[in-house]
Amino acid sequence: MASLVAYDDSDSEAETEPAGSFNPAGQMKDASDAVRPPGRDFASEVLDAKDGGALPTKHGSCEDAASCRLPLARLWRSDSGSCPNQRLQWPRTEPEVTFPTSQPARPSLWTSHAPAGHVPLAAARLKQVKLSWGTSGSPEPSFCARTGSETPGKNGSSLQRQWCEDCVVPYTPKRLRQLQALSTETGKSKDMEPQGPCAGRAPAPLCVAPQVSEFIQPYLDSQYKETKIPRKVLFHLRGHRGPVNNIQWCPVSSKSHMLLSTSMDKTFKVWNAVDSGSCLQTYSLHSEAVRAARWSPCGRRILSGGFDSALHLTDLETGTQLFSGQSDFRITTLKFHPRDHNVFVCGGFSSEMKAWDVRTSKVVRSYKATVQQTLDILFLREGSEFLSSTDASSRDSADRTIIAWDFRSSAKISNQIFHERYTCPSLTLHPREPVFLAQTNGNYLALFSAVWPYRMSRRRRYEGHKVEGYSVGCECSPDGDLLLTGSADGRVLVYSFRTASRARTLHGHTQACVGTTFHPVLPSILATCSWEGDVKIWH
Repeated sequence: MASLVAYDDSDSEAETEPAGSFNPAGQMKDASDAVRPPGRDFASEVLDAKDGGALPTKHGSCEDAASCRLPLARLWRSDSGSCPNQRLQWPRTEPEVTFPTSQPARPSLWTSHAPAGHVPLAAARLKQVKLSWGTSGSPEPSFCARTGSETPGKNGSSLQRQWCEDCVVPYTPKRLRQLQALSTETGKSKDMEPQGPCAGRAPAPLCVAPQVSEFIQPYLDSQYKETKIPRKVLFHLRGHRGPVNNIQWCPVSSKSHMLLSTSMDKTFKVWNAVDSGSCLQTYSLHSEAVRAARWSPCGRRILSGGFDSALHLTDLETGTQLFSGQSDFRITTLKFHPRDHNVFVCGGFSSEMKAWDVRTSKVVRSYKATVQQTLDILFLREGSEFLSSTDASSRDSADRTIIAWDFRSSAKISNQIFHERYTCPSLTLHPREPVFLAQTNGNYLALFSAVWPYRMSRRRRYEGHKVEGYSVGCECSPDGDLLLTGSADGRVLVYSFRTASRARTLHGHTQACVGTTFHPVLPSILATCSWEGDVKIWH
């Protein structure tokens, strides 16, 4: 007598029934052509046969014949040495299967051969089927798969092996799955059409009105007056989908209604921030975040650099790229030479800064220092010298945090300028006095002399804002009376340059305010940008 093994399949919500098939009258037929009532299970009949009884030959009728019309699959072989120990896996796909109601009884699934390509119903349909052999008046059949057309018997072992191959999914290591996903994404990116002007698509020309803004026109022929501290927001510019790193007004007075903004969303935008607050053009030239962008001194071009190590000089009137270069490090800062506008210096995630010539698209000079990253670059008077801010700091001092360079010879003039243990994320030059200011991570602004030996002022320090690791910018007003800086808590602070006292605090952003700038012509306009991706124009 074959032994009976009960198997609990924890992977499926529905239990598997004993082998058999239903006839239209509600009978269930097993391998020995014996019929039994649906209220009794297979194990009880085997025990009755063992005690000397015979399997029942009569059956009760099914109350719902339509629900008993679907056949059951046999889970074991007909030979005497087999047992129902095969795991049944539900198929992945669900074909459309229809069962007519007026056909005669269906033959047993054991003796019939499944057609080629036959796939049973999905397991999702089985979640709605609840089996109750002992409590329900009419059994509800479940649906399972027959993966081969072989008849049981001599080919039982081969059929079992085929079921294992078809149903058991092999385990794939996590590292291999990640590599497969990466190769799939790489293949998709290669198949996709390249985007942006780098792939041959030039950006559209900038739509700029030929006339001067009516708000700027009265101030062009007059001398700049005293700067007035703004009180309310004029425009709230929302268009970037990532943090805004930097903002800059156009340096040409007649075109100073245009504002340039760079963002971590791989784009930089040009806004009409005086008349309408609308976006004039969006440039998607980089494949990574745009960390730095500057207007050219003529106001007709924009130089941009990003984390993709690419450099682009774009003409706004024609939309063409006049220069494209590829650096060997990520760009975080760049500045035009104040005298020769065809030369610029860039720095980034490297111990080296490079000077490029846009006419030849080549590096003309290199400036090497034993540092990790260049944070900011500032040209001094006449452009013969410039300063670089780095992230090199030691325990007790911050030697090499600010380094003075000779532009022509690439030699270091001094690296003993700032002796405190804080890095300086940004530098700015005073418009009228030979001094410059450095934003420090010590939550204060330090004042330095712009001539050798670049001594720091011990008497004047601008405190009250927070930096906290952000690249918070600072700037002086065009008349030099006010000092403007952002803060990591979203505030905008205005200091008096002479007394270092706080003149006003503007609460404008919910996240870190990293960029602030006064309008070069209008005395009561300033712009701020924040880490939440918006730009505000204050009046």
